[in-house]
Amino acid sequence: MSADPTDTQLLAAYDEQLREEADFDGALDVTRHGPLWLVRLTGGRGFVTYRRLEPAGAGEVRELVAAAVAHFDTDGSVREIEWKSRGHDAAPGLEEALVAHGFQAEETESIMIGPLEGLVGDGRVPEGVRVRRATEEADVRAVSAMTDRAFGKEVDRSRADALVALLARDDGAQQWVAEVDGRPVSAGRLIPVVGTEFVGIWGGATLPEFRHRGIYRALTAARARAALESGYRYLHSDSSRFSRPILERSGLVAVSTTTPWVRRSGTPGR
Repeated sequence: MSADPTDTQLLAAYDEQLREEADFDGALDVTRHGPLWLVRLTGGRGFVTYRRLEPAGAGEVRELVAAAVAHFDTDGSVREIEWKSRGHDAAPGLEEALVAHGFQAEETESIMIGPLEGLVGDGRVPEGVRVRRATEEADVRAVSAMTDRAFGKEVDRSRADALVALLARDDGAQQWVAEVDGRPVSAGRLIPVVGTEFVGIWGGATLPEFRHRGIYRALTAARARAALESGYRYLHSDSSRFSRPILERSGLVAVSTTTPWVRRSGTPGR
């Protein structure tokens, strides 16, 4: 990309570099069905991704959703399927088809992209806070449990297992944590996209009582520095309404939206 890419160029780079293969790095196995990639991940998770669905009409979209569900339902190990939709895609009838097959929409997030340099200078670590990488398994599991609580979820061992497995691959993924008095209060991952100029920051979460103190901003700056040191130039993130303002202040722009649609085993369709 150019030194100062436009929003349109950033979105085009997202579609070309950060979809399909970049979505299923570390998969246990991958099956192609038409435009879909059906991905089986650790922790009993299935994932559906694609570059684009057009020129499919509503009827073809319904058939694709049904085929994806049937594929994962034949695999007894898959307990949860995520279909990741994007706001700028042409996918007529997709939401209706997902609802009909038992998917539920989670919170829509903003797709944020921009240069890493903008995040580095905005990361003063608040007094009493320690920011570091979590590398030991016990640390990683404690971070996973804190993240579950920050999102208002039950602590799920399978999510911790998946995170431990991700970091054990030793392919550049990093888990960062912010602590107060030795207790994890905020965390997030850094995931390089091999073969591209991008890294992703994922899993950002802060316990409610520690929000709005600059802790997540410091954690983001630390990850950005690590990425720059590894030769990456741009950051991408699916950002919640809490983290989007932090990234916008650092020069990132929202180029689209994404919504995770999740179907858990035992969820009936209509």
